Amino acid sequence: QVQLVESGGGSVQAGGSLRLSCAASGYTASTKFMGWFRQTPGKGREGVASILRSGGATYYADSVKDRFTISRDNAKNIVYLQMNSLKPEDTAMYYCVADFHLPCSWSTEGKYWGPGTQVAVSS
Repeated sequence: QVQLVESGGGSVQAGGSLRLSCAASGYTASTKFMGWFRQTPGKGREGVASILRSGGATYYADSVKDRFTISRDNAKNIVYLQMNSLKPEDTAMYYCVADFHLPCSWSTEGKYWGPGTQVAVSS
């Protein structure tokens, strides 16, 4: 099992930046990839970004490409999400996820989830 704890959420004006962090513990060396999902009230969870543990290949949702950057520090078991040029539509609860299986996908099934951190972007 893997335990995940997010931090770094908050309120920011449109055009601003935030950096989310996800600290992982447990069987982290067995994870194949980690990533971030987000959810707004009344909507399902949406995949935002993922990064492979081996090789570091990254994947992004079209809605955040060129604005968000995912990175990881395997030695510290931390995954980051740098969010720039934030928009009001980025407002959501952001969740860190980990998965022991490939391929890297946007499916919500079979993943470990953190409790989430709230991001609010005002216009």
